[in-house]
Amino acid sequence: MDDHADATDRELWARGCAGDTLAFGVLFDRHSDVVHNHLRRRLENPADAEDLTSAVFLHAWRRRHEVVVDRESVLPWLLAVANNVGANQRRSLNRYRAALDRLAPDPHVADHAEAVAARIDDAADLARLRAAVRGLSAHERDVVELCVWSGLDQHAAAVTLGVAVGTVKSRLSRARRRLGLALAVPEPTVRHQRQGALR
Repeated sequence: MDDHADATDRELWARGCAGDTLAFGVLFDRHSDVVHNHLRRRLENPADAEDLTSAVFLHAWRRRHEVVVDRESVLPWLLAVANNVGANQRRSLNRYRAALDRLAPDPHVADHAEAVAARIDDAADLARLRAAVRGLSAHERDVVELCVWSGLDQHAAAVTLGVAVGTVKSRLSRARRRLGLALAVPEPTVRHQRQGALR
């Protein structure tokens, strides 16, 4: 196992392609938390992230001869697969909702999911951050999720998104500027105190 633990992703992937399932297991252990957290942030229902993480690695195993290794790491490629898996899940959910919308809802039945979501999202700071991130363009959200939350550097994010590094840099710069403006906290207390003192 030590031989596997010290191996680079590239070496492990080559071994996995040659039939070494233990090598693929080491890659799963090495990257599954980052993939899971990436999906959890991107999905409407974070509980789906566990199942979709498994789907990402299953897809990776099936397409193991097509992997793109970036500087000895398969993580950018895995996150690109995660983006595709998440997009497929969202499309399925939208089709399901469209089917439900065609049915007449019962107005007397309380939506348990909304009550649970309201309790989870009760923290005001988290809600402000989520709103600010939602206000970003899709391209800006992608680079924030990859560079800030998933911990990828700009080059790895570029590989994941299939764009130039300069594009990632400019998107990240715009996103930081817009988030800074959206999250700036005004200081009404001081202003009101001064106005009250003048009266």
